[in-house]
Amino acid sequence: MLKEKIGKYRWTICALLFFATTVNYLDRQVLSLLKPMLEEKFGWSNSDYADIAAIFQFTYAISMLFAGRIIDKLGTKKGFAWAISIWSIGAVMHALAIPIGSAFTTALGWVGIVTVPVSILGFMVSRAVLAFGEAGNFPGAIKATAEYFPKKERSFATGIFNSGANVGAILAPLTVPWIATNWGWESAFVIIGAIGFLWLFFWLYYYEKPEEQKRLSKAELDYINSDDVEDNIVETKEKVSWGKLLQYKQTWAFAFGKFMTDGVWWFFLFWLPAYLKDQYDITGTEIMLPLAVLYSLTMFGSIGGGWFPMYFIKRGYKPYDGRMRAMLMIAFIPLVVLAAQWLGEISYWMPVILIGIGASAHQAWSANLFTTVSDMFPKKATASVVGIGGMAGGIGGVIVTKVGGALFDHYKALGHIETGYTIMFAFCAVAYLIAWAVMKALVPKYKPITDL
Repeated sequence: MLKEKIGKYRWTICALLFFATTVNYLDRQVLSLLKPMLEEKFGWSNSDYADIAAIFQFTYAISMLFAGRIIDKLGTKKGFAWAISIWSIGAVMHALAIPIGSAFTTALGWVGIVTVPVSILGFMVSRAVLAFGEAGNFPGAIKATAEYFPKKERSFATGIFNSGANVGAILAPLTVPWIATNWGWESAFVIIGAIGFLWLFFWLYYYEKPEEQKRLSKAELDYINSDDVEDNIVETKEKVSWGKLLQYKQTWAFAFGKFMTDGVWWFFLFWLPAYLKDQYDITGTEIMLPLAVLYSLTMFGSIGGGWFPMYFIKRGYKPYDGRMRAMLMIAFIPLVVLAAQWLGEISYWMPVILIGIGASAHQAWSANLFTTVSDMFPKKATASVVGIGGMAGGIGGVIVTKVGGALFDHYKALGHIETGYTIMFAFCAVAYLIAWAVMKALVPKYKPITDL
C-alpha cells in the first residue's frame, strides 16, 4: 500500500532505462550475429574478428571513464540524449563500412601509413563510434537510478533496467539474421540502429530531475530522498576529481569486480554465434532459437539478482553487506559452465543451457555490482565511479577477446578448436569468485563515503 500512496512515477523512469539498455544491446550484437556471413564475404579470420571486437571494447573502456564525467557535468537528461544519439549514428555507420574503410585507407595512404584491409578498417571505425556513444548508457542509467530510487530499491530497479540487455540479446538473434537474409546485411545495421532515435523522443519528453519533475508527487519525492535524510547527506554541486575518487578502496573494489567479470559477458555476447558455428555448424537463421533460449535464461538472473539482496536487507543487513552476501552465492553459479564442453557431446542444447545459466548469473552479479557504487558514494560522484569501473571492465573485455581470438585460431589450425573454448569457459567459470574475494578484502564492511 505504501508504494501506491507515494506514487510510482520512478518506475516510468526505470522503464525508459530498460528500453535504452535493450537498444544498447541490440546495436552491439548485430556484428556478432553476422560474423559468419561477413567473414565469408570479406575473408576474415578469428583474429581479424577479434581485432574488430577489441576496438569496440578498447574504445568503450576509455570512453566509459569520460562518459561518467560528462554525464555528471551535463546532467542525466542531456548526457543520456547525447549518448544514444552518437551510438545510434555509429550503429547505422556499419552499413557504410566499406566506403568508410576506403576513405580512411586513402587518407592514411596520403601520409604514407600502411593500414589494414578496407573491410576491417571500416568496421573498426564504425565500432569505435558505436562504443563511444554506448559508453554513456550504464553511467547514465546508474545515475538516473540513484536520482530516482532510495537505496533499498536500487538493486531491484537496476536489475530491471539491466534485464534490457537480455531482451536485446534475445531480440537480436530473432531479427538480425532474418533481416540480413532477406534484405542484406547492410539493412540489419540500418534498421536496428535507427531504433535509438525513437527512444530519444520519449526520453526528452518524460525525464527531468526529481526536484524538477512535475509528474512526481511530493510524497514520492520525499520517499526517493529518504536516504539523504537518514544518513544526513547534503548533496553539493562541487566537482569530484578522478584522483580523489581513486583514493578510496571502494572505487578499486568496484573497478576490480568489473575488470574480472565484464570480459565474461563480452565473451558470451561476441563469441557464442561463432562457438555454435565452429563446434556444431549452426549458422544463419538456425542460430535464432538456441541464442533466444540462452538469453531468455538471463532474464531470471537480472531481475532475480536485483531482488535477492532484499532478502538480507529485510533481515537487518546494511544494503552493501546484504548485496555482498548475495553476490557470493551468485559467484558460485557460473561454475556450471565447466561442464559445458563435456556435456556438449550429448547435444548442443547442453552447453546452450549451461552457458545460459552462467550468463544469467552474470546479470544477477552485474545488477548488484553496479548498485554497490550508489550504496557508498554520493549521487554527484556515482556516474564518475561507474565510468572508472566501466573502463576497467572494458580493458578486461579487450584482454579476454584478444586471448580468445588467438586461442581459437591456434587450436583451429591444430584441428582442435574445442580446446580453445574449453580454456575460455574455465576462466568464465571462476572469474566471479576471484572478483568477490578481492572486493571483500578491499571493503570488508559497509563504509559509505561522506567526505566528498
